[in-house]
Amino acid sequence: MSYRLHRYRSADDRLNLVARDYPADSEDAPALLLMHGLTRNSADFVPLADHLQGAYRLIVPDQRGRGLSDYDSEAGNYRPDIYVQDMFALLDGLDIARAGMIGTSMGGLMAMVMGAMQPERVQCIVLNDIGPVLEDSGIARIQGYVSPGGPMTDWDDAARRIAASNAQAFPHYTHKDWIAFAKRTCAENSDGTIDFAYDPAIAESMSGAEPDTVPPDLWSLWDQLQAIPTLIIRGGISDLLSADTVREMKRRHSGPIASVEVPDTGHAPILDETAALDAILPFLAERMN
Repeated sequence: MSYRLHRYRSADDRLNLVARDYPADSEDAPALLLMHGLTRNSADFVPLADHLQGAYRLIVPDQRGRGLSDYDSEAGNYRPDIYVQDMFALLDGLDIARAGMIGTSMGGLMAMVMGAMQPERVQCIVLNDIGPVLEDSGIARIQGYVSPGGPMTDWDDAARRIAASNAQAFPHYTHKDWIAFAKRTCAENSDGTIDFAYDPAIAESMSGAEPDTVPPDLWSLWDQLQAIPTLIIRGGISDLLSADTVREMKRRHSGPIASVEVPDTGHAPILDETAALDAILPFLAERMN
């Protein structure tokens, strides 16, 4: 897959941010904005981009503090409302007036906020294992692993550490799968050691009983998205998004809405799973035209 790195300034004009820009086969192809989760980066969407590239222009940012984007010296700025302003700046700088949105976990919260703020710019939303109610068990697990804990000796060590935190979400993964996961989540240092590709200060945004990463009053936010076609992807064994929450989301949403579960997968699906692709590809084909 080929992409160019698009560099732009954050909405507050303090940081240099980076996004992958995958061209489409046609100049008038619709655009998709793909937004990663709390400790991930643009590489998280490589498996899905394999299936989408060409049909859509894919804009895949590293949020501030992740990947190639600058780290923020003010840890209090690691919040979805700040990220959302960066995303509008990104779209404006690329002259993209309207886009479909795919958001994993935190990225899904961002898509919801963007849809409530500027619904005319959001063509459709795919929410990956996120909704208006976040289960306490899932939040506690994320709080337990978000602090990186120092460099790892090599890719095998990185794979083992990531597996220790995520094995319950991907019980079918092999060591080879965890190596691939690590290479999307981490970066190699000049001395050959491996570090997670995010600012350790992001852990502060997930501390306490009410983490800054989780906006308040999410049902009120959800209720503002009635006109936006939405697809909800839920990991079948997710500890963050419950099946009951998905049912309530569908009950309260009067517009086009669908959902699918990815079996034997927790938080959050990679989105290259058969069940996920069988839902995402036709949904986009119908809603992005």
